[in-house]
Amino acid sequence: MDDATLWWVLAGLLVAAELASGTFFLLMLALAAAAGALAVYAGLAFSGQLLAAGLCALLTVGGWAWVRLRRRAPSPQANPDVVLDVGQTVQVPAWQPDGTALVRYRGADWLAVASSAHGQRRPGPHRIRAVQGNRLVIEPVDPS
Repeated sequence: MDDATLWWVLAGLLVAAELASGTFFLLMLALAAAAGALAVYAGLAFSGQLLAAGLCALLTVGGWAWVRLRRRAPSPQANPDVVLDVGQTVQVPAWQPDGTALVRYRGADWLAVASSAHGQRRPGPHRIRAVQGNRLVIEPVDPS
């Protein structure tokens, strides 16, 4: 068997392992094995094939890890799949001097605080951004 066939067999085994395990990183390693096979076709020696596969593995796995680190999941208090109140609207009649408001929501009075991203405190409709204990973290609804 020539070197290219070995690289393609390795890529196929990595794809099969990825399908069995569900990890995305094995797919990146399969791409690296394919880069090793392409290096054979380019006429590189075995050290060049290893370098091409290693560089491809480093770039793809490192790039995917970087993307995953930058894309953080929302906290459970702000996740609408966990807390069904997130995304609902409330009416703020007035803000207190301490930065809180008393709002009526689901038939009860709730203490609401403005989210840190929206420092403007004005009465009117607000959207629930998160629920922290018995406090609603709210932001103003855009009038558009």
